[in-house]
Amino acid sequence: MALHIVALLIGAVLDLLFGDPHGFVHPVRWMGSFIEWFQGLLGSVGLIGAGSRRERAAGFFLVAAALSLFGGGCALIGAAAGAVAWQLQLAFESIICYYCLAARSLFDESMRVLYALREGGIEDARHAVSMIVGRDTSSLDRAGVCRAAVETVAENACDGVIAPLFYLAFFGPVGGVCYKVANTLDSMVGYRNERFADFGFAAAKLDDAASFLPARITGALMCAAACLPGFDALRAWRVFRRDRLRHASPNSAHGESACAGALGVRLAGDAVYAGVRVEKPFIGDDVRAIEPADIRRANVLMLAASALALALFAAAAQALHMLGCCSF
Repeated sequence: MALHIVALLIGAVLDLLFGDPHGFVHPVRWMGSFIEWFQGLLGSVGLIGAGSRRERAAGFFLVAAALSLFGGGCALIGAAAGAVAWQLQLAFESIICYYCLAARSLFDESMRVLYALREGGIEDARHAVSMIVGRDTSSLDRAGVCRAAVETVAENACDGVIAPLFYLAFFGPVGGVCYKVANTLDSMVGYRNERFADFGFAAAKLDDAASFLPARITGALMCAAACLPGFDALRAWRVFRRDRLRHASPNSAHGESACAGALGVRLAGDAVYAGVRVEKPFIGDDVRAIEPADIRRANVLMLAASALALALFAAAAQALHMLGCCSF
C-alpha cells in the first residue's frame, strides 16, 4: 500500500481518537497567524484600501505567499524526512493528516450544544452554538439552536472532513495542507462585504474552486449514508438534487440539503449576522419539527459519510498508485 495512504489511515484514526489538540502547536493556527501578519504587511505598504485593482492584487499576493510557505514547507520537510528514513516520513505524513482532519472536533463541539439543551438551559445552548457558528445566537429559540448546530455539522462535513480526505488521498500531505490554507484564507478574508470584497476575492475564488468537487461528493455520500436505519435515503436524494444550489456559495448547501432530506427537517432560512438580518432560502421539507436529537443524527450521517469517503478515496488512490499514475 502507498505510504501516503497508510499515513492517511493512521491520521484518520488519530483524529477520531484524540480530536483537535487544543492548546498545542497546530499548523492551522500558524496559517491564521501568518495570514494576519501578511495582511498587516500589505496594509503597511499601502496595498490595502488603495482601490479595487490594487486590493485584488494584494489578495493574490496573500494567497500565493500562504500556499508557497505552507505547501512548499510541507513538501520540503516530507522530502527531508523521507531521505532519512521511510518511518520518519510516515510519522510526519500521519501527523499532517491528523491535523488536516476535524471529524472528532466537529462531533464534540456540536454535541456540546445537545448536552446544553438537555442539561442546561437556553442560554447555555446559545453560548455553545455560538462557538461553532458565525451568526448571532442571542435571540435563537430551542429550534433555532438545533437548526444552527445541524447546519454546521452538515456544511462542515465537507470543509472539515471529506474535502481534506479527498486532497490527502489524491495529492498527498501537500494537497491536504494546501486545501487547509485555502479554507483558512476564505474563513478569514473571503467575505463579500465592503472590507474584503476585493482583497478577499482571490481567497474566496480559490476556496470555491478547491471545494467544488468535494462538496458534491459530500452531498452524494450523505445520501448514501442515509440508507442507515432511522433516515430517509430517497428523500435525502430528492432534496439534495432540488436544494443543493440554494445558497450564496456554490458549495455550502450540498451536504446541508442531503442532511435536511435525510432527517425530514427544514434548515437554513433567514439569519442575523452582526446585527443585520440576512434573507436566505429554506433548505429541505418541513416534514416534522426539528429537535435536539437531530444534532446527534446529523453527526451519525457526517461520520458515516466520512467513513465512506475514506474507503472510496483510499481505494481509488491506491489503484492509481498501482497503475503508476502517481508517485507519492
